Amino acid sequence: MDYIKEFSYHISWRSRSRRPGRHKSNQRGMGMEFRGHTTLLSYPDPRRIDIRQTIRDPMEQVYVRIFNQKSATPVFVLCDLSGSMQYGVPHTKLTTAAHITRSVAQSATRNGDPVAFVGFDDELRDEWLSTLSARPHSMLDLADRLENHLPNEVGASALVDSARLLPRERALIFMVSDFHMPLAQLEEALLLMLRHHIVPVVLWNSTEYKNLPEFGITSINDPETGERRTLFLRASYRQRIFDTFAARRQAIEDLFMKFDMQPFFVEDQFDADLLSDYFHQYVTV
Repeated sequence: MDYIKEFSYHISWRSRSRRPGRHKSNQRGMGMEFRGHTTLLSYPDPRRIDIRQTIRDPMEQVYVRIFNQKSATPVFVLCDLSGSMQYGVPHTKLTTAAHITRSVAQSATRNGDPVAFVGFDDELRDEWLSTLSARPHSMLDLADRLENHLPNEVGASALVDSARLLPRERALIFMVSDFHMPLAQLEEALLLMLRHHIVPVVLWNSTEYKNLPEFGITSINDPETGERRTLFLRASYRQRIFDTFAARRQAIEDLFMKFDMQPFFVEDQFDADLLSDYFHQYVTV
């Protein structure tokens, strides 16, 4: 397997997980973040006795310092397996999604976070599910399968259903798709996932709209409906296609920003360093 490049990420909330990790949490433990004082009877750890606080107490109770530990947080990849994800030159969007899945799995494991994968099209399928695990092996196996997957001519309506597979605990969700789906359907799914932190990863391919011939006859196929159309391209029509994609990009961005979710656009090739920059720029510590 080729070298998997990791990215750095952080969360903007306090994890509630009891599992040790690298994120701020509200769990008492052996961390360095001072939380306050309590009595030795309430928190029987003599290593934490605070002599100064103890001698100040007129009731002569023994006090200990308590700290918050750093904890893990669950990380998910929700991946679109619909027909339009097979499009792409020189490699498909699913190949790019596989690269992203490997990078997420490796980065989460390095951070001590459990990681999971949910693949969806018009259905949720058991063969594209990987439950939360501290070991990335099943995720990496799914990524290998993604590169060779040939999706049917189906949509992505099961994105709504995928919300029920997410934990009650707040999680970091990488939602990987080209988002060639009805925006009302996408908005319905986002409303069901509001308790989580979602990073929308928008996969597009420049050959979809930028690299079209300026003049001539070409055939296009909608992989999600199977409809095939023959077009006579001329400069004005080519520009209209480009403008349509630009408007679609703006509509996708506006919808995500309505929920305070900054989309991360990936065109042709995934760059892990840019995803690190995304977290530094848009996710407050």
